[in-house]
Amino acid sequence: MNRFTKTTWFKVTVAVFVLLFAVLIFAAASKKGSSPLSSLVGAVTEPLSSASSSVGETFSKLTSGIRSKNSYQEQIKELQKQIVAYQRELADYEQLKQQNELYQSALGVKEKNADFEFVYASVIGRDAADVYTSFTLSKGSNDGVAVNDPVICGEGQLVGVVSKVAKTYCVVSTILDPNVSVSVYEIRTRETGYVSNTTILSEGGLLKVSGLSRNTSVTAGGLVCSSGVGGVYPKDLVIGTVKEVKDDDHTISSYLIVVPTIEIKDIEDVLIITNFEGQGVATP
Repeated sequence: MNRFTKTTWFKVTVAVFVLLFAVLIFAAASKKGSSPLSSLVGAVTEPLSSASSSVGETFSKLTSGIRSKNSYQEQIKELQKQIVAYQRELADYEQLKQQNELYQSALGVKEKNADFEFVYASVIGRDAADVYTSFTLSKGSNDGVAVNDPVICGEGQLVGVVSKVAKTYCVVSTILDPNVSVSVYEIRTRETGYVSNTTILSEGGLLKVSGLSRNTSVTAGGLVCSSGVGGVYPKDLVIGTVKEVKDDDHTISSYLIVVPTIEIKDIEDVLIITNFEGQGVATP
């Protein structure tokens, strides 16, 4: 018997009975009307219930936050799509605006020059290393474009001339290029000359008009236009305004420094004149 009472199993059993007895006494002393067993169960499960409720609330807040984050991300994606769509619409609007301005200009040119036939073209390439600002256009021989066709913009400002043609594009040499020669006149005095540019002036975006008499009456501010002589350029295309009048050191003539009326390097859309009255006819 003494050996049994000393065993671990006996000691555990006694401890359990003592614990149950203490719980029964505590339940009896409680004012609650519940049974000792229910009180014991309640005492054990209440902390677990509170912990479970707290965990549930935390999980609910967490999942709510996740749903909100996902919702915000979806809204951001939708707004980004709308921004892209608005940017595309703005680009289309700007393109249509530029085309409309070009069409309006073309209409004005056509009203003044009923014999002009032209095609619309856009700049699709530039040579950044070219000081003469040559560029490539989106129209070529398939559109009726040929070498020596004049290129204009605005209300008839001369930009240059087609120097190379492929089926779907063409290359334009501008009036800044020393190889491009244009017969011109100053509208007030009617004095004539010709564009004979230099590299130094081209780099500054300026033109040289040579061939004027030493006692020329042309003054700064005069307007220079094409004379139509030579059959390459129609008459009265605007070249630019006179900046200076200088005497030529090597001849008895004078020359003009002219500022083009357009910023050639910024041109995006032009008109290529494919036919006009007197084209190809070298007039005296």
